[in-house]
Amino acid sequence: MAELDLTALFKQAQALQAKLQEMQEGAANRTVEAESGGGMVRVVVDGSMRVRSVTVDPVLLSNGDKAMLEDLVVAAVNEGLRRAQEMMSGEFGKLAGGLQGVKLPSGE
Repeated sequence: MAELDLTALFKQAQALQAKLQEMQEGAANRTVEAESGGGMVRVVVDGSMRVRSVTVDPVLLSNGDKAMLEDLVVAAVNEGLRRAQEMMSGEFGKLAGGLQGVKLPSGE
């Protein structure tokens, strides 16, 4: 049975944890944009899944169609959140790629 170097494994875990924390802190600075209604509603969402801004074309406000405006805002926010999740999944995937070098004993 191969021996497990707990010290090396612990150091790798600490380094991974530090990278993860750094990535989470940087996530708030990365943003994605999404729109709905042909650009009539635009949102900006950061990597922490917070909506930073919502912009509504004044034409929608003069229209007076409250239900349509609400639907477009929901659609834009949901798309923004989806894009932000996708962005962060890519970042976490890069981080997880660093785990490939970790070798655990097979127990055989």
